[in-house]
Amino acid sequence: MKRRLVVIGAGMASGRMLEHLLAAAPDAWDITLFNAEPRGNYDRIMLSPVLSGERSYAEIITHDAAWYARHGITCRFGEAVQRIDRDRQVVCAPAGEVPYDRLVIATGSAPVVIPVPGHDLPGVVTYRDLDDTEAMIAAASRPGSRAVVIGGGLLGLEAAAGLARRGMAVTVVHLMGHLMERQLDPAAGYLLQKDLEARGIRVHCRGATAAILGTDRVEAVKLEDGTLYAADLVCMAVGIRPQTRLAAEAGLTVARGIVVDDRMRTSDPAILAVGECVEHQGQTFGLVAPLYDQAKVAAASLTGTEAVFRPVQTATRLKVTGVELFSAGDFAEAPGREDIVFRDPGRGVYKRLVIEGSRLVGAVLYGDTADGAWFFGLIRDGTDIAPMRDALIFGPAYQGGTAPDPLAAVAALPPEAEICGCNGVCKGTILAAIDGGASDLGAVRARTRASASCGSCTGLVEQLLASALGEAFQKPVRRPICGCTELAHEDVRRLIRARGLKSMPAVMQELGWKSSCGCATCRPALNFYLLAEWPETYRDDPQSRFVNERNHANIQKDGTYSVVPRMWGGMTTPKELRAIADAAEKYRVPAVKVTGGQRIDLLGVRKEDLPHIWADLNAAGLVSGHAYGKALRTVKTCVGSDFCRFGTQDSTGLGIRLERRLWGAWTPHKVKLAVSGCPRNCAEATCKDVGIVCVDSGYEIGVGGAAGMDLKATERLAKVASEDEAVEIVVAFVQLYRESANYLDRPYRWLAKVGLDWVRQQVVEDRSSRTALIARFDRAQAVFQKDPWAERTTPQARAAFAPLARITAEAAE
Repeated sequence: MKRRLVVIGAGMASGRMLEHLLAAAPDAWDITLFNAEPRGNYDRIMLSPVLSGERSYAEIITHDAAWYARHGITCRFGEAVQRIDRDRQVVCAPAGEVPYDRLVIATGSAPVVIPVPGHDLPGVVTYRDLDDTEAMIAAASRPGSRAVVIGGGLLGLEAAAGLARRGMAVTVVHLMGHLMERQLDPAAGYLLQKDLEARGIRVHCRGATAAILGTDRVEAVKLEDGTLYAADLVCMAVGIRPQTRLAAEAGLTVARGIVVDDRMRTSDPAILAVGECVEHQGQTFGLVAPLYDQAKVAAASLTGTEAVFRPVQTATRLKVTGVELFSAGDFAEAPGREDIVFRDPGRGVYKRLVIEGSRLVGAVLYGDTADGAWFFGLIRDGTDIAPMRDALIFGPAYQGGTAPDPLAAVAALPPEAEICGCNGVCKGTILAAIDGGASDLGAVRARTRASASCGSCTGLVEQLLASALGEAFQKPVRRPICGCTELAHEDVRRLIRARGLKSMPAVMQELGWKSSCGCATCRPALNFYLLAEWPETYRDDPQSRFVNERNHANIQKDGTYSVVPRMWGGMTTPKELRAIADAAEKYRVPAVKVTGGQRIDLLGVRKEDLPHIWADLNAAGLVSGHAYGKALRTVKTCVGSDFCRFGTQDSTGLGIRLERRLWGAWTPHKVKLAVSGCPRNCAEATCKDVGIVCVDSGYEIGVGGAAGMDLKATERLAKVASEDEAVEIVVAFVQLYRESANYLDRPYRWLAKVGLDWVRQQVVEDRSSRTALIARFDRAQAVFQKDPWAERTTPQARAAFAPLARITAEAAE
């Protein structure tokens, strides 16, 4: 019989704990998850990119409804727990009590609100959750709006930068003498202030808030020195405190936070606690790294395995695009300490190392943070830096002499050294990817996300590759997309994502295009990358597509076009055949050809007849086969178990299901699928981009085949027992290909770069990754899955197309 586990709070710590718990004991617990917010687990660290417009909420969801359903978790979202009855071991909530055998409290923290007059006026917000973020986005949407952010710490500055990017006039009011005083010394704080002011953000240090003024809503902020700042929005970001009310009222031991032992147990052995609500050995925690460690230990405690929580050193980086800032350790002045300082005003670079005895105890880097991981490792490990003191400030490349030896320095880094601060990737993870077959930067980036955001660690990742592979590593000669830029495809994709570039002019201006309007080579690539990254906001540019895609038909050598209606899985009906025959006669089509992809091609259609012939075909329920596009072409099938005496599964039904799910999805190159009902492989599934061979025990999925100028058999991706899982894996594979392949790379070329092992890990082994890929695919399909001719032709055709759209949506569900 399953034991009953209740979790209060759906934050990042509890989400990670559930992942560890379900991986270790998937069937041991009957889990109920409460959350006061009307939603489940999401990545709160990424609220800043959501605020700035670089990400959407959908992109930061860590566990969606499908994940909870798959694991049988009862979700009580939007329901705040009222109290805990420890005597009866029940949690009391508005919709009823829930008994528990074990309880995990993960209530997080609450923002500190300065109790000045006017703090409760409409328009005064904190910055802790999605509701706060959406309120700020709504305020920023009003033209000419002004914001005051109270607090110049990490959170306040990220809020200020996000609001400024959305067009607000922003003022930061900070009580202390310089920004981020807990992480930066005055010199670095000054550089940060100058950088923010250059972005149009006003900074007022040593400013104490006296009152927030307004009648029906906020109108201004008044400081104690009499300064007034007009405001349509006030964001308080002055600190957090652990949420301990439930624990305290239940009689648990509470100090600043809920007191826990090394195994995350509270004073009641049936109750654990994790996250920002916790206090361990007198310390509370606000950064994600120790919270994830707590989650792992709590899961171990629930499964009865040994693990203890030991807080580790953490480093700070500011998530503001274009600001390079790193801080770690203790840099306060104290007897017996000395500083090593490097300044380069021309480049805006400042580095300060704090040494105590023969140990590095603190580091502040501004403007050049490439060596942050190395300095952090020295601080965390208590390394004796005496032998390298003279060249310490210059980083690992200069140790052991005056000539830099970057490979020796990177080889000396411990496995836990953080290489990519944006994505939290350590050296050991990168080396594991290299051992698994990643032999170039693109493959490492695709497998680990290292260097996939700001790119400042790219050089260090390449040094790791060179150190690990020796002469086998060939630093790539980056071929630019075209003559308009020096940037390669991989760099452009990364920078579009990292800088939040959402239009063609923004890409060309921000990334230094030589031609202000691009060329016929780069514009189609940029158009696809923008579509793939921002499907819900970017508007497709038809003039940046090849001629076939602009005309929604393949041009022939005589200037006429071919018309290819879609036939789901190669199946058709007498009604469809009559419609095709009638259209061929009506428009005097000179040739009608059955294609290798089990469709009918009407060849020789004049351009002026295209809208009319498609109006007739749409009216019969036929839609474009996208034979002209970088998209799903066909799903070829055999008749399978319905008719064939050798068929093992319903290959036709699976092919139709896949085609209805995937059609209309723009991809880096054309994509062809096939489903064979038995190993005799009549549908030729083993030479397609994705091929499924049905066997008695399930479905064998292969990927990366080719049968054109290159001939290549598929490589086995997975074998699964159910049709549902086969569909999931194929959809996730297509989305991963969309997100990480270069434009005009077929899947087999992409797989050669990133490695099949990494793809398998993302779409087969890691269920949460698969779920996230499918969710992103479906969000894009809500925009892309439409027939181009049904939108352009008659109202009657559009009406005929509507039922098909509904059927397709139902099939996707």
